[in-house]
Amino acid sequence: MHLQSFEVRAPGAPGPVGYLHTSPELAMKRLLAADYGSMYQIAKVFRAGERGPRHNPEFTLLEWYRTEADYPGFIAENLRLLEELLRPYLRLEAALQYSYRQAFVDYAGVDPFEADTGQLRAAYLAQSATDVTAIPNQDRHAWLDLLLTQRIEPRLPRDRLIVIAEYPADQACLARVSSTTPAVAERFEIYCNGLELANGFHELSDANEQCRRIDRELNERRQRGLPQVPVDQPFIRALQQGLPDCCGIAIGFDRLVMLAAGVDAIDKVIAFV
Repeated sequence: MHLQSFEVRAPGAPGPVGYLHTSPELAMKRLLAADYGSMYQIAKVFRAGERGPRHNPEFTLLEWYRTEADYPGFIAENLRLLEELLRPYLRLEAALQYSYRQAFVDYAGVDPFEADTGQLRAAYLAQSATDVTAIPNQDRHAWLDLLLTQRIEPRLPRDRLIVIAEYPADQACLARVSSTTPAVAERFEIYCNGLELANGFHELSDANEQCRRIDRELNERRQRGLPQVPVDQPFIRALQQGLPDCCGIAIGFDRLVMLAAGVDAIDKVIAFV
């Protein structure tokens, strides 16, 4: 839920702390607000505290935005893109789409919107002997994340693209809330063979709502003892100027290469780690 940035300080130089970007998203939205139109970028991005078979602190991201996009149509368009990229390497069956709730009920046996943290914890522990004493019992987001990554992702049907959509609104700081279901955000993720490939939104354009969400995020960081980070004021000013109706997505390029190469670790597709 909270991405950690690498801090950058010039040796011996005064001035504010800088950060390596975790995503080009906010800068690209400033361009969208300046009427640059639909765009994409392939960028190196950096995230501290992320290291493992599927994570490297530096990795390659494809970020792209389509203005005046239809949200369901944008999902379908990205499925076609990923199918084109992966079909030479994998025999893909037809894609499937689940709601976030349906995925949890089907593969973890719990309703993520109705269950309290104790029930989420019990659902996880019922299928695992893993030591989770480091996770606070009341950290709802942590239990949801554990269930998704450890229980649901490995059980998703293989050899096809899987969409999980309609995430809880409190797990989508930058996405619009559904106009018909306030508890749900217009956010989706795409998976293949248990590997998350992409994270997309119908982008939030309300500057006041965005500020309220950022304040909630900062307050939660304080409560969890995480470092405070400055608010990107140029991004807020861009939203106030007016962000066009648009959808956006971030696609992990290295993970696409993992699938194409048939390997199980990101280190095997990155030249220097």
